[in-house]
Amino acid sequence: MNEQTKELIAIGTSVGAHCQPCLAYHVNKAKEMGIAEDDIREAITIGHMVEKGAMSAMREFSQGVLENE
Repeated sequence: MNEQTKELIAIGTSVGAHCQPCLAYHVNKAKEMGIAEDDIREAITIGHMVEKGAMSAMREFSQGVLENE
């Protein structure tokens, strides 16, 4: 895997982890590496999609926790 791909993954992961300092760091690093702004935006969008899916799954799981005791 090339370094640009790793950096884009780090951007999406930073969004999913809600780590604002991580996101700022990795976006700046991606820009320094010459990664296109459209690719950075897409990585951020994908991070939000993963975040949304995880939140939905947690909502369903947390509603069922008390019922399964």
